[in-house]
Amino acid sequence: MNFLDKTIAWISPQRALKREAARARLSFLRKFTNSGYSHSGASRKKKSMQGWNSTSSSPQEDIGNNLRLLRERSRDLYMSGGLAAGAIKKNQSNVLGSGLSLKCQLNYRMLGLTPEQAKEWEDRTEFEFSLWASSKVDNTGLNDFYDSQRIMLTGWLLNGDSLSVMKYTDRPERLNPYRLRLHLIEADRLNNPEQHSGYGPAFIAADTEIVEYINLSNGGAIHNGVETDPDGRVVAYWISNKYPNSLIPFNQPMRWARVEAYNPVSGLPNILFVMDAERAEQYRGVPYLAPVIEQIKQMNRYAEAEIAAAIVNSFFTAFITVGDGPKNEIPFADSIPEEDRVKLPIEDRLASYEMGPGTINVLGEGESVSFGDPKHPTAGFDTFMKAMAQLAGASLDMPYEVLLSVFNSSYSASRAALLQAWRSFRDRRDWFAHDFCQPVYETWLFEAVATGRIQALGFFNDPVRRKLWSQAIWIGPSPGQIDPLKEVQASERKIANGFSTHERETAEQTGMDWDSNMDVLQREWQKRRELPVTPDTAQRGGEQTNADEN
Repeated sequence: MNFLDKTIAWISPQRALKREAARARLSFLRKFTNSGYSHSGASRKKKSMQGWNSTSSSPQEDIGNNLRLLRERSRDLYMSGGLAAGAIKKNQSNVLGSGLSLKCQLNYRMLGLTPEQAKEWEDRTEFEFSLWASSKVDNTGLNDFYDSQRIMLTGWLLNGDSLSVMKYTDRPERLNPYRLRLHLIEADRLNNPEQHSGYGPAFIAADTEIVEYINLSNGGAIHNGVETDPDGRVVAYWISNKYPNSLIPFNQPMRWARVEAYNPVSGLPNILFVMDAERAEQYRGVPYLAPVIEQIKQMNRYAEAEIAAAIVNSFFTAFITVGDGPKNEIPFADSIPEEDRVKLPIEDRLASYEMGPGTINVLGEGESVSFGDPKHPTAGFDTFMKAMAQLAGASLDMPYEVLLSVFNSSYSASRAALLQAWRSFRDRRDWFAHDFCQPVYETWLFEAVATGRIQALGFFNDPVRRKLWSQAIWIGPSPGQIDPLKEVQASERKIANGFSTHERETAEQTGMDWDSNMDVLQREWQKRRELPVTPDTAQRGGEQTNADEN
């Protein structure tokens, strides 16, 4: 017992016994909890772990309070070019390409249709949707549906999430009979409104003036512009009329519009919110580059330093040493043609020295020339940057060969890198089509059926039939092939063994539609049969007939 324990025991023996019992329980708990991860990742005793101080809280605090700075740094890296821009553009070109195309896929048996009726309906619907999608359907009047896909995907990659408000024009345009329009909004404009009556206390991050979290009087909350009910379900979005850091539009105060998440009559979404959630109860997304922001910034600084060093090394620098004595009356500049000289004021011209190719100058007494020879080792630049790109690619789920567009390894290694990258690209394509393309199509189809341009029996009466009429897939760019012959042979073997279909392999190999290809090939074959018969064409026709029979 120490002095304090002895004093307490002398004053209050009963309290001393309680302290001793509490100390014994604490010792027992420490022995009990000092197991499992407490010996490794959760250790507080190892010297290698004692300096590791980490804290974590709710998604709203870990993510929401840092979103503003993450977005700013992510966009800065993208606009600066380099590895960050390459990672974003690789996703643009491989996930979307020129845009995901609609391919209707009806379950004609459950709808009570024949295959011919289903094919006719699909062709009609795809044409009608193309009529709308190829028009300028965004709020600016500059982008069609396929351009809007790229803007939405890039917004998610740069900012963590992106959103589109579903709107309807007062009247259809001459070349676009549909009223549905997309109002694309960047993530910054989805933010919390200012305090007013009916709203409770707000929690403000220490390093920002933006209110990140608001308690509502009904038990709900607003998380960075996303309003939830007391159960945590998203019910509305708060969109400001301007960017928080922008002065445009001038002389207009910040105002917010509350947009309900779903239309209570049709059940369709009023806002499409594209986000790839990481944690439960997460309401705002994290920029794609967030895990590697610091690493890519350091790589950019290193690259800039190497570029500056290379530029300095390319200079042939001369230093003029001037001592006492008479000066040279024929300076270096006189040996250079007048039109090539550096134009300087008269007072600075005599102190100017210039060198030209193959010139011979006379130095005055007391003058000498010494040449600089800077040294900067750059031999390890390529190896270091490659290693850092590998680490960044691992965090971004993209092999460094794809990230850097460098395929110097063997065929097997390069193909493995492409396959690994395409798993990620397909995942992003699937969830993007699920969160954006498919809801847009279902909203458009609702209008098309309501206006009578598309016939769909039972569409408004039965949610099951509405879902069956709305079934579709979205076709994007193909992965491409390192060795096209081997890829085609592999597709043939998969089809022959029933592992795949002509439709799937056509989409995978070329990004085209098999049914459309068959229609075109049928017309081509018919045209070939109508050609005049010559010995050469007869021989080729016979070869084609044998190939068809096989």
